[in-house]
Amino acid sequence: MCEGWEVENSVDQNSFPNFTAVLPNVTLNPAVTAPVLSQTTKSPDIGSANITISVSRTSLQTRAMENICSATSGLTSHRDFEDIFYRVYLNLTMSGSITDPKQAIQQWLQETLQKCKMDVLNLVLKGAPKYITTFQVQSSASVNATAAERLIFELLTKGYTNATISISVPTGEVKVNHIDPGHCPEEFMLTVYGIYTWPAMTAQSQYDMGCEQGDESATRFCKLNGATDRAVWDPPDMSKCIRTVDFDYLENITVTADNSADIVDMIGDLLREQNGLNGAQLHIVLEKLSKVTEVGTLTKDLSSSITNIVSDICNIKTDLTQVTNKILYITDLMGDRTVFTGDAHNMTAPSLALQLINPDTSQFHGLTFEVSSIQNDSIPEIFYDENFTEHPDTGTLAFISLPPAIESFFPNNGARPRVQFHFYGKEKFFEDPTINMALNSYVVSASVTNATVSHLEIPVMVTLRHLENKEDQDTAKCVYWDFNKNNEKGGWNNTGCETMKSNATHTSCSCDHLTHFGVLLDISKTPINPKDERILTVISYLGSGISSIFLGVTLLTYLSFEKLRRDYPSKILINLSVALLGLNMLFLVNSWFASFNSNALCITVAAFLHYFFLATFTWMGLGAINMYLALVKVFNSYVPSYILKFCALGWGLPLLVVSLVLAIDVNSYGAGLSRAPLQEEPTAFCWLRNDVTFYVTVVSFVTLIMVCNICMFAVVLVQIRKMHVNKPASNRKGFLHDLRVVASLTFLLGLTWTLAFVAWGPAKTPLLYLFSLLNSLQGFFIFLFYCLMKDNVRKQWRIHLCCGRFRRNEYSDWSRSVTAGAKAKDGQHVSSPSMKSETTSERKISDTSNSGASHDGVFLTQDRKQ
Repeated sequence: MCEGWEVENSVDQNSFPNFTAVLPNVTLNPAVTAPVLSQTTKSPDIGSANITISVSRTSLQTRAMENICSATSGLTSHRDFEDIFYRVYLNLTMSGSITDPKQAIQQWLQETLQKCKMDVLNLVLKGAPKYITTFQVQSSASVNATAAERLIFELLTKGYTNATISISVPTGEVKVNHIDPGHCPEEFMLTVYGIYTWPAMTAQSQYDMGCEQGDESATRFCKLNGATDRAVWDPPDMSKCIRTVDFDYLENITVTADNSADIVDMIGDLLREQNGLNGAQLHIVLEKLSKVTEVGTLTKDLSSSITNIVSDICNIKTDLTQVTNKILYITDLMGDRTVFTGDAHNMTAPSLALQLINPDTSQFHGLTFEVSSIQNDSIPEIFYDENFTEHPDTGTLAFISLPPAIESFFPNNGARPRVQFHFYGKEKFFEDPTINMALNSYVVSASVTNATVSHLEIPVMVTLRHLENKEDQDTAKCVYWDFNKNNEKGGWNNTGCETMKSNATHTSCSCDHLTHFGVLLDISKTPINPKDERILTVISYLGSGISSIFLGVTLLTYLSFEKLRRDYPSKILINLSVALLGLNMLFLVNSWFASFNSNALCITVAAFLHYFFLATFTWMGLGAINMYLALVKVFNSYVPSYILKFCALGWGLPLLVVSLVLAIDVNSYGAGLSRAPLQEEPTAFCWLRNDVTFYVTVVSFVTLIMVCNICMFAVVLVQIRKMHVNKPASNRKGFLHDLRVVASLTFLLGLTWTLAFVAWGPAKTPLLYLFSLLNSLQGFFIFLFYCLMKDNVRKQWRIHLCCGRFRRNEYSDWSRSVTAGAKAKDGQHVSSPSMKSETTSERKISDTSNSGASHDGVFLTQDRKQ
């Protein structure tokens, strides 16, 4: 197309030192050569900028170039030939009103080259005001490579100008190289959307393939890499396809070295679409990952993908205690077989970090690995040092230091050894049900590939930060994970490890071997088996719900029928029921309030829960005091405004305690962790967060009330014993009556709470089951003994609630009781301590423990005095 013209261009190599070859010479036929005109044109002023246009071309050259581009632009859009690619190096100057240099140059190149069916790819720009530019050109013109190369050169050296900018390109500042990017290779791909085979494709081309499931298409683009000048595949776009792979499909795939990366990608896709894994799915995933680490070629990218998957598994809501050894095996083998160059390589993911080191045996002085921080699900920050250090920095999360003596365990076959450190930021799958201690640290490990390091004379130094601060009375123990314990499921062992130093925040250990290390803490808050904890939580919530219902019925009964609440025990029972109902209701809705993540709301809920908790025990204590006055003091005690003073104490004392806590430190209340029913993970629960406040205002308070109530209970038992010794056999009501009295007092005085103080050792779990069952159902038992089994309550129900033959009329014995009480108030009833008989004592015990009965002994006398 341009055989009838030629122009000669010279290239100054010194002006563009990056060029390694002489630029192509383009010659114009002398018969049509015109004089070369050199002109400089000024464009109109744009602001204060003067724009200079440097053009050194003849009008004939311009027309020739336009003819060439015009000829190429007439080609059809069908590509009957492969495109030609070039790498272009270009130095240029640009002046004028410039806001985005790269965009301006990109626009110039596209306008200049696209009319000749050429595209600009992967533009890179450096420097200013002389811009060093490199890019690639894709030519679709039907010309040979040499002609297209010359054409690019001529088009670029023409320069460019418009209303705002001017670009000048000296002829010696352009270099055009023909490149051959090759083809994107044919590739077999195993994905969650099916099996796809992508054919070999030329650079800058797209291939569409029908989805294995559905009517849409999957697409994949073969692009020209801007750095290597080679054709490479982009990831396929299968967003419109339907997923065809599930865990059953994954289970039947045979893992090979060729498909290892595909299987890891497939597992990653499956995990992203799952909220959790059941036991069978978890087994399939771990089996495939195990096979990949055994047979696959573990590049850095593949190992990083496995690291992320293991991190995701550690965070799923599934019981991992049965597969701990499997997870550790995968990470250990992956660290051994990962291929990398250099001395060290690390892989980090949320909750997991691996540091791989190939030490220089000629200059080995030990190794130190340190984790400085990890927050929530952030990436752990890790460091290592090629020296042995005994003491970590303050605030270190995990620290492990290997002495130089481990060099003796390095291989002797000339191969370079490998040492790896692991950090696990999730401790939940390191649980050992056979020990009564809690893991109170993250887990860190060290190992030497193909070696068992043990019996070291200079021990390994390990320092771990506590997850919860250790109290003075708590015991910390350094342990390691023993793969052979619990039928090879793994467990904690302290053989060969010694606790060197332990304070509130850290514990330092020395061990004579390498493995996975942790710190156990023996504290009163030691968790029980997760399965038992979930069952106990369900029992507590169900029991509280049932108690709330029956406490409501009890309150409605006593408040509706005036005759049932005339005596003091009944009034005390009403107040106790109100406090207990408030406690149960707040317990049931606590987690729901905590889910709002409002600190002020959580503090309010925690304070009210604390208040009703203290009020419940206060009224149980007042019930014991009333019983003491009724059974021991009897006629010699008189308290004016008796019930009013009890109410002031019963509701005022808890208010005083809670107010003091709020005044001293409002943040003593807040969100902690508890388990909601049927949930694997702990949920937020609003309660006391300060241990000192908890022990002072809860433990000590409850202990004092329980001691008083137990003493009162003992007095009642003594009275019952006296009755059986002194009363004639014909007047005895029998064992069942006494058992009923004892049982009703047990729940009225809250004696079942004492089970929490004796739930230790091997009997801890059974006693906790008994504690949760009895205390959560305390409201139900109050209804049972003080409503359902009370004659007077049943009579009131039948009088006011029943109809027909079930309805009862007012009884004369109730009237006689009221009449007797009236006479007593008029002074016609005379009582003295000498008048007490065993029959009267029996009635007093029964009356005191069963409020609402006929109190013709104790309380008639008290009424008379008031």
